[in-house]
Amino acid sequence: MRTLVDAIRDRHPGAVVGILFYGSCLRRNVDEGVHDFYVLVDSYRGAYTKARLRILNQWLPPNVFYVESEDEAGVQRAKYAIISVDDFERMTRPGCLHPYIWARFAQPSLLVYSRDADSRQRILGTLAQAIKTLVQRLGVFLPARGSTQRYSMAALWQEAFRRTYATELRGEQPETIARLYEADAVRYDAMATAALLELATDGFLENVDVRGNAVEVRMSRRALLGGRVRWRALHPLAKATTFVRLLKSATTFGDWLPYILWKVERHSGEPLIVSERQRRHPFIFGWPVFLELLRRGVLR
Repeated sequence: MRTLVDAIRDRHPGAVVGILFYGSCLRRNVDEGVHDFYVLVDSYRGAYTKARLRILNQWLPPNVFYVESEDEAGVQRAKYAIISVDDFERMTRPGCLHPYIWARFAQPSLLVYSRDADSRQRILGTLAQAIKTLVQRLGVFLPARGSTQRYSMAALWQEAFRRTYATELRGEQPETIARLYEADAVRYDAMATAALLELATDGFLENVDVRGNAVEVRMSRRALLGGRVRWRALHPLAKATTFVRLLKSATTFGDWLPYILWKVERHSGEPLIVSERQRRHPFIFGWPVFLELLRRGVLR
């Protein structure tokens, strides 16, 4: 992995503040497949020499790239996303309309590079905020009687995973969502407990009682119903924004269509065959592929 981190830093000299490793390779603790990184930079101007890339990143962060490096174990591959530290912080706050960042980084990640101690603390604080935002935004969907909710930590996380993955252009099977939580349940429970207590301190929750895996919280009916309405109203926007990000990635990632189809099949179990013509000209001939995914319900 170190060679990948070095290769990414060499591509954007002087601009990288921190690099986060996340995704399936981290969860499974393997070097096979494509590693996933988020690269946090001071500014987009410092990260790029091409104005086009800078403008795209400012317009709709992040930009996604592909990189390869070679070490004694062979060729290492990675997909990495560039986002400014300021945008990263903004997109983990509860006011952010799209769960793209805060949902992703409520799951485990590893800070594999930081410029200095201050940068490290800033990034770790932002990761904690991502978890707090997830609990605030999606905890409202757990069963309630009046202003009181009683649920398990497993129910909280699995409901959050189900709803946030539904805003992506891929499906996740219920058993996969269950495994995500079960693979690191102690960590998830501890992080959610800390987030709930902070939300009570902030006044968003009226009371919190956590006993082991069991949770009881009270919040105003207005906050409960308002959170549900807000999420449902913004769901189409989140879905559309994810689709636009996918199209934007075609200008930076390279041979992206087969990669996306591989990810879709891996997560949904829905294989699709892409012709060479669709591979070479996805914007012109690739639409039947997306329509087929919609027909099967993979992109709901």
